[in-house]
Amino acid sequence: MSSLASCIFCKIIKDRMKLIETDTILAFMDIGPIARGHCLVIPKYHAAKLTDLPDDQMADILPALKKLAKATGAENYNILQNNGRPAHQEVDHVHFHVIPKPADRGDQEGLVIGWPTQGLSRDEIQKKFEEMKAQLQ
Repeated sequence: MSSLASCIFCKIIKDRMKLIETDTILAFMDIGPIARGHCLVIPKYHAAKLTDLPDDQMADILPALKKLAKATGAENYNILQNNGRPAHQEVDHVHFHVIPKPADRGDQEGLVIGWPTQGLSRDEIQKKFEEMKAQLQ
């Protein structure tokens, strides 16, 4: 496990209310929840962004998210993962939020977001597709 002494999540690994723990991940309750059941999944390996996380440290993340989504008891939920301050990442350690969206609470509980589409032309989308496809080769 790589560690960074100043990272709050690296410290939490040792003493938080653990929901799920494997060799590579830890899931625990969020201490500033926006919904009842709001919890986090973090890799034990310290990486600031998803692109910094080695592939061998990712295998347990998605199964844990699925289990936690079911465990919240909410039919609707968000899985959220941010990378970098402009993308609303507050802690520089990869983490995934499981945020229940209770049907009976409307927008009073859970994640509230907009979806500001950019109105890109087909040509603009095609150009970006080609750039990304070239990077994947």
